[in-house]
Amino acid sequence: MHCPGHTPGHVVFFDKEDRLALVGDVLFAGSIGRTDFPRGNHADLINAIKTKLWPLGDDVQFVPGHGPMSTFGKERETNPYVGD
Repeated sequence: MHCPGHTPGHVVFFDKEDRLALVGDVLFAGSIGRTDFPRGNHADLINAIKTKLWPLGDDVQFVPGHGPMSTFGKERETNPYVGD
């Protein structure tokens, strides 16, 4: 799915059966991706996370581009950038 913000064309891959998302540099455990690249956009990144990733479910595990895996539910509870 298209999740712009980090870069305009960034995509996330989601395996519904395995409840696993490969998010690259959109979301990290405790952080979010950079938006200071050419055509990066902070508001678009936050919007993509909240409207495209969160609806997939709190139980979804994700593999970020760097660092440890986490779940969308944990990030919704604890991530200072995109937590509820």
